[in-house]
Amino acid sequence: MTQDTPWHGRDDSAEAGDTRRLHQIVRMGEAVQTGAAALLGFASDAGVARNHGRPGARRGPEAARRALASLPAHDLQALWDAGDVACEGDALETAQAALGARVTRLLDGGARLVVIGGGHEVAWGDFQGLREHLYPGGRKNGRLLVLNLDAHFDLRSSRPGNSGTPFDQILQDATERHLPVRYACLGVSRLGNTPALYERARHHGVHWAEDTEMQERHLDARLADIDRLLADADHVYLTIDTDVLPASIAPGVSAPAPYGVPLPVIEACARRVKASGKLRLADIAEFNPEHDIDSHTARAVARLVWTLLQP
Repeated sequence: MTQDTPWHGRDDSAEAGDTRRLHQIVRMGEAVQTGAAALLGFASDAGVARNHGRPGARRGPEAARRALASLPAHDLQALWDAGDVACEGDALETAQAALGARVTRLLDGGARLVVIGGGHEVAWGDFQGLREHLYPGGRKNGRLLVLNLDAHFDLRSSRPGNSGTPFDQILQDATERHLPVRYACLGVSRLGNTPALYERARHHGVHWAEDTEMQERHLDARLADIDRLLADADHVYLTIDTDVLPASIAPGVSAPAPYGVPLPVIEACARRVKASGKLRLADIAEFNPEHDIDSHTARAVARLVWTLLQP
């Protein structure tokens, strides 16, 4: 790859053994073989801006690719980079529809897809794409668990949509279409959600755990919760908001968390979902490189993406 792309980095090919790094196996485009790992970016600040947050998340996909580039490939034989869907100005709904169409096309082609946001408005676009993949024409095809690892419920009911509304939009859409969708949110900060949002979560039958119940000493209990959620689902959409991590680990986010959930806990939860064989789509939202410190957040995001992409 040329230096004007994020896909360049360390080259150990003069050494013995398997020295491949991601920048050496990446392929550009959407011609993905069934089962192949693929990345798609959503370069958007519109939802965060509408939600009065700190802009900069639109640069997250490129910064994440740069952090991924020199990671060792290990069991990955190829990684497809399908590029970015960009939101121009405030044209969020148009960009989300375009994102959904790209997600559907990649999933229909057999990709194991990870989308990198953008603000958490990426979730409404991603869900639209997954919906058309799983339920074309409204055809019933199993129960979907939307599992959000996040400091915020993102269940705001105001419109137009923003980074705080995607899961309300998803649940409203699922209700209108009579689709079997359940929402769970792990890592909720009591300081980041009003009583009204807790009440809305109860109204929607949301399963949640607060950040104070998501520390390493609670991991076995939370994994047991995830196992129960997985047992009641046929498909899983896993979405990780980077602001679920402590600000010391992830300062480069739209809304830093002073408490947060440790990275090992988040990674263990992601691994548990992946091991179930039910993961159909994953994304990572709210990475804001403009506020990162010494690439701490970029490295944490890259580790999570790498974990999800491995076969």
